Amino acid sequence: MTSTWVEPSNTATALLLLGRGTDPASERGVDCPGDLPSPSDPGLVARATAAKLALGDRVFVLGHHYQRDEVIQFADVTGDSFKLAREAANRPDAEFIVFCGVHFMAESADILTTESQKVILPDLAAGCSMADMAVLSQVETAWDLFEDLGIASDVVPVTYMNSSADIKGFVGRNNGVVCTSSNAKRALDWAYEQGSKVFFLPDQHLGRNTAVLEMGLTLDDCVLYDPHKPGGGLTPEQLRDAKMILWRGHCSVHGRFTLSCVEEVRERIPGVNVIVHPECRHEVVTAADYVGSTEYIIKTIEAAPAGSAWAVGTELNLVRRLADAHPDKQITFLERTVCYCSTMNRIDLPHLVWALEELMAGRTPNQITVDPDTSAYARSALDRMLALP
Repeated sequence: MTSTWVEPSNTATALLLLGRGTDPASERGVDCPGDLPSPSDPGLVARATAAKLALGDRVFVLGHHYQRDEVIQFADVTGDSFKLAREAANRPDAEFIVFCGVHFMAESADILTTESQKVILPDLAAGCSMADMAVLSQVETAWDLFEDLGIASDVVPVTYMNSSADIKGFVGRNNGVVCTSSNAKRALDWAYEQGSKVFFLPDQHLGRNTAVLEMGLTLDDCVLYDPHKPGGGLTPEQLRDAKMILWRGHCSVHGRFTLSCVEEVRERIPGVNVIVHPECRHEVVTAADYVGSTEYIIKTIEAAPAGSAWAVGTELNLVRRLADAHPDKQITFLERTVCYCSTMNRIDLPHLVWALEELMAGRTPNQITVDPDTSAYARSALDRMLALP
């Protein structure tokens, strides 16, 4: 028996999943004036090259590590979310910052750049499921509960960089700090000097892994606040006793890795080094050989000896890029099922070309702006992070 691949029909659902459709009822808005270039247009690379050349120093393109190769090739700088936001701030003469990443990253760039600069997100539907798991009204409800229980004065809010401007602003208003995956311990050290409890947003895994594996806390010191349950699903006693109050949020990509993934790859590749991001589950992190941020993963593999084998627990675009860059090493994805970040992949070459050509035509597409009040408080939380020793 033989089988033949049949291309799915262009239904609305199929196109949406491919990043070529819209759902106005649930998305921030993805309408583009005029038609996007066809993804199969063989001239897209030439058009992007010509647009960048024409715009010159007026435009600065940032590319997150998880972006597609077709987009990364046009980035002036690549990096993680915080590195890119800082790079944007270091280019005050660039009129336009085209951020090939997701919504919260573009917000952070807007907060850190000058008023005259304009931050562009090529597709407004490029969001972040983790950031969307912490809604300001829900976080404020939790804080009200802490105040009712009389513990708010002991609680220091800490938010991961992967959060909305609203959440960063909340943290700034309440004398907290922002952290990245590489400086989370330093941020928590600072927080515990200010109070006896930390309210960690929005990624439970980064908070738990840092607290237990680097701070010496126990799993019993950590409680999980679920915004969809009364009282967060916790008793007053649990909240009073907790040292770390974790928000119930996670990364949809890193959350896919399981302990069985680690066990399977060790059985399949003898001597393999397992390296994972701290957004992974606690049992995955404790079973891995190396744990660290995206930049840490890149530098560790770059420094590894030829012939070494690595199973990498992070987004697939980056893993494939590492494998291509280091053919002398065996680099494989920790999970055998393909796992791209679907929202990162909304930024494709047609959207980038469209954004650059709009700028050439004197129009500013998809500008990301943060209101002044939120921006000021968010900036204070970011500045506290920058001041960490």
